[in-house]
Amino acid sequence: MGRIVKRLLDIKLPRGRSAFLWGTRRVGKSYWIRQNFPEAPLVDLLKSDVYAEYASRPALLRERFAATRHPLIVIDEIQKVPSLLDEVHWLIENASQRFLLTGSSARKLRRGHANLLAGRAWRRQMTPLSLMEVEDLDLERSIR
Repeated sequence: MGRIVKRLLDIKLPRGRSAFLWGTRRVGKSYWIRQNFPEAPLVDLLKSDVYAEYASRPALLRERFAATRHPLIVIDEIQKVPSLLDEVHWLIENASQRFLLTGSSARKLRRGHANLLAGRAWRRQMTPLSLMEVEDLDLERSIR
């Protein structure tokens, strides 16, 4: 298939800004986050224990992160616990916290009338790999 050189996606958030990173499943959002923000606290909602904790008590996010300021907090698969967005909103407004929120379905959140942070977070899209992101691509082999 070829070797992935570097994703062209670049999210440089100015001070005080947060972002949603949307993309279809298996496009590489989680991998990209681990490569680009290895020091950021990560709330991985694909882990069943983490999901259960936050689904049953969204206020845990505020309890865990309101007192300590982090340059960035990452929540992966935010659409799994839409009620966390109210806590994210509170932390942005009251603790000046910054977030990178990833998910595969903004539609699911909109249908559920989730808090999409009304201008407090930029929206970015991660697309499948482009030709420029793969070195030595054998197109014929990839198509087969």
